[in-house]
Amino acid sequence: MVLYPVFRSGMARCASGTGKIAKALRVLMALTLLSTAVAPSGASAQQVTAMMQSIAEAASKSKDLSAYYRATGYKPVFADNSARAKSRRAALVKALRDAPAHGLAPYDTSLLEANLRSIKSERDLGRAEVQMAQLFLDYARDMQTGQLIPSRIDSGIVRQVPYRDGVSLLTNFTKSNPAAYLRKLMPSSPEYARLLKEKAKLEKTLGAGGWGQKVPSGKYQPGSTGNGVVILRNRLIAMGYLPRSAAASYDGAMQKAVQQFQLRHGLAADGVAGPGTIQEINVEPAERLASILVALERERWTNMPRGKRHIWVNITDYTAKVIDNDKVTFQTRSVVGATRGDRRTPEFSDVMEHMVINPTWNVPRSITTKEYLPLMQKNPNAAGHLRIVDSRGRTVPRSAINFASYTAKTFPYAMKQPPSDGNALGLVKFMFPNKYNIYLHDTPSKSLFGRETRAFSHGCIRLADPFDFAYTLLSKQTNDPKGLFHAHLKTGRESVVPLETQVPVHIVYRTAFAQPKGGMEYRRDVYGRDAKIWNALQKQGVQLRAVGG
Repeated sequence: MVLYPVFRSGMARCASGTGKIAKALRVLMALTLLSTAVAPSGASAQQVTAMMQSIAEAASKSKDLSAYYRATGYKPVFADNSARAKSRRAALVKALRDAPAHGLAPYDTSLLEANLRSIKSERDLGRAEVQMAQLFLDYARDMQTGQLIPSRIDSGIVRQVPYRDGVSLLTNFTKSNPAAYLRKLMPSSPEYARLLKEKAKLEKTLGAGGWGQKVPSGKYQPGSTGNGVVILRNRLIAMGYLPRSAAASYDGAMQKAVQQFQLRHGLAADGVAGPGTIQEINVEPAERLASILVALERERWTNMPRGKRHIWVNITDYTAKVIDNDKVTFQTRSVVGATRGDRRTPEFSDVMEHMVINPTWNVPRSITTKEYLPLMQKNPNAAGHLRIVDSRGRTVPRSAINFASYTAKTFPYAMKQPPSDGNALGLVKFMFPNKYNIYLHDTPSKSLFGRETRAFSHGCIRLADPFDFAYTLLSKQTNDPKGLFHAHLKTGRESVVPLETQVPVHIVYRTAFAQPKGGMEYRRDVYGRDAKIWNALQKQGVQLRAVGG
């Protein structure tokens, strides 16, 4: 069964009953009869002209629709009685019905209903034609590139979504098998298919009543007994981490199951169910399903070629990966931006062009004025490891500066840290020039990589294994990547090493992602972005569904 039915149009969304959408969908089917009655074979030139004029008027509100119909002589795509038009209508109806299976809000076609009831002329039919074409374009855009505009959800989601041209969509649709074309609109990535599979699984879990009783708070470890251990055992069984068992104590099998759960949720895999692990175990399937629906929307935002070789940085997973032909060939832990608003790592895609070995740290203006200037106003010798330079790059002695006379807006100097082992960027940084001043780099602060949660930086991504990362990137352009890297490193001087083949970089935020060989992984919503997306999806009409039960 389906819970919480909600309906929408590409132009408006509304709440309604389940019977209404079925009725509205039947209206589309009824066009076959209506078009036969209104535009019989052998219609006069006057009637055809009236329909063309109606299409032109109705389409004028949309740049894409107006351009398409003008280019095709205002020929209808949906609203005639040809076999091809009937096939298009049937395919569109099926796609609309199946939309919730993809995590899209149900579509409300009732906007057509009033017009179709009163169709008495070619002009009426022309208006209905344009409404159906608009519905097709809305569905195509939602399925291909998402229902939401990312930047409107959170200022840190600065991703450029690859929107498709509406004229091309309609043109290609009319030249293709309608059902096959609509199926191909969905993202073709393996991840999208895996997320759909998990969505269906969780919907069945909801329909069956969930994963059972929540585990009482506490700490469970090998040797523990009692009611809490039994509840933990039963929940692990229901979630698929533990085979059916009657054990009443925290035995080796339960320890292994907890470790597996911890690994799949980004937790320290010590096999002890402490407060953090219990909190994640007690997350209900409805919340996990919401994460899947958000992940599906995010997958639509990145529905584009990612590159045969690309770098995939998942903020919530605290990892950076090199992926070659859909296989992870290198992975390292990362530190990402802290949870303060101005330090959170943004989400976007770009192209890595080069690496800088023995980099100089050009301190960002925001850090210079917000962090270091107040310190130097109290003590001019504060942050003594940094050089102060003027607009010409000349070093200015601190004794020559009256720090107290400046504000964050008027401070005229920049700050730099020369190459060194203690440089804030470490010994190498990886550049994909962007207006957000975000890049990947080494760090002298290695202890942070041992923590479970690693959101500490000013926004850039610090790598636990930057040298190995560099070797991996250079391996495509030299037989001795390690030798090439260290030849530059040992000079102690800053040097730029171009990548002969530039590599796409995708900085993403996925709290739910699938394992290629099966199973899901979940991460905490460290910046709260997924919660915002889920709220926005619900406002669009997306709802959780429970199947069966």
